[in-house]
Amino acid sequence: MPRIVTIRTVAERAGCSIATVSRVINRSAPTSADVEARVRAAIDELGFRPSEIGRALKTLKTRTVGVLIPSLTNPVFAASVAGVQAAARERRHTLLLTATDYDPGAEAELVETLVAQNVAGLVLTVACASQNATLDLLEAESIPFVLVHNEPEGDARAAVCVDNAAATSALTEAMIAAGHRRIAYLAGRFATSDRSLRRYEGYRAAMQKAGLVAAAPLELDYLGDAPSHAAALAGLFGEASAPTAALCSNDLLALSVTGALRDLGIRVPDHVSVAGFDGIALGRAMSPSLATVDTPTRLMGERAVEMLFEMIETGAAPRVERLPFSLRPGGTLAAAPKRSRRQDPTPPTPLNP
Repeated sequence: MPRIVTIRTVAERAGCSIATVSRVINRSAPTSADVEARVRAAIDELGFRPSEIGRALKTLKTRTVGVLIPSLTNPVFAASVAGVQAAARERRHTLLLTATDYDPGAEAELVETLVAQNVAGLVLTVACASQNATLDLLEAESIPFVLVHNEPEGDARAAVCVDNAAATSALTEAMIAAGHRRIAYLAGRFATSDRSLRRYEGYRAAMQKAGLVAAAPLELDYLGDAPSHAAALAGLFGEASAPTAALCSNDLLALSVTGALRDLGIRVPDHVSVAGFDGIALGRAMSPSLATVDTPTRLMGERAVEMLFEMIETGAAPRVERLPFSLRPGGTLAAAPKRSRRQDPTPPTPLNP
């Protein structure tokens, strides 16, 4: 598979910073002849194509905010976009919206497309906030952006999120308190969601704190359906020592897993308890209701825009704002069965019918 060439790749080859490469490409500031020659040579050797991001800096900005999310079908992102839109309209700005469909490789092109429309700034949910060449380039070009849902390492990048690890740790502890000892972690693929990885870290910490064995994550496609998830779960939940609980890295995955378990003849929560993460309204409407971590998704979008315009208008430094979360008990989380489902068909008592 050919290597993706980014401005970071050029900087590494030329032995200089990303900002220096940007200055050479856009002629935005003087550099020494030696440095410029190294950068030009690296560009030629690597076949690097400068992006629209730098070109857009010289043009007039519009009253538009660019928004990139992973999925148009997940209600958690719809709620965040609603918050972004409300806050942007208060400032007489409109939105340009696009989605990656959980494809990290699409991020660079889609962000370039947004920036080429001369947006005032960006609100983004990316696959990985800490190691991301597109975000590196935006920073090098001083294009303002705020991450939403992502939780970057340190506070160098602006973000509005929750403490994903702490929230999942609290939910895991609730499962342990209900008597569960074999708890599976079912995750969206870590390569497409750093939130999924952070939540697994919280699960693992809670299990280790309780003296329990943290299971290796079972990574599933977020965009998969119940039949495909059932095929992936059949082996895990067909074992004699099958988990009595499944912790899922988001609510949509938890809903699909619940359906997949039903297709396998496994009742929730009679045989296996299930919990998600996000707190989407659909989880309340299902029966039994979904146990989950409730997050202020619309408020995340609103605060992201407020933070973005603080950066644009006052030059405020990037910061990470972590909003509060809460556990939402639901009927999918019950006391652990005293016997395996093969031994005792009597359903356990739900913690919150």
